[in-house]
Amino acid sequence: MSMNETYQPINCDDYDNLELACQHHLVLTLELKDGEVLQAKASDLLSRKNVEYLVVEAGGESREVRLDRITSFSHPQIGTVVVSES
Repeated sequence: MSMNETYQPINCDDYDNLELACQHHLVLTLELKDGEVLQAKASDLLSRKNVEYLVVEAGGESREVRLDRITSFSHPQIGTVVVSES
């Protein structure tokens, strides 16, 4: 997927679950659409130029993941959430 593709907002309930994960700094298992699986601590959500990102910390580094690139995320407190577009 090209980073120039039009951003597709995710479902509001999925966004709310990510917001909760950030508030509690949960370590999520993220499955991305490109096949990458990432374990990272959720720290913030941000919007830039009409594109929303999840800011995570993995391996001591901060990384921004486009929300529409996430296939699913999971944590024992929230279960597994399969991300759908709004």
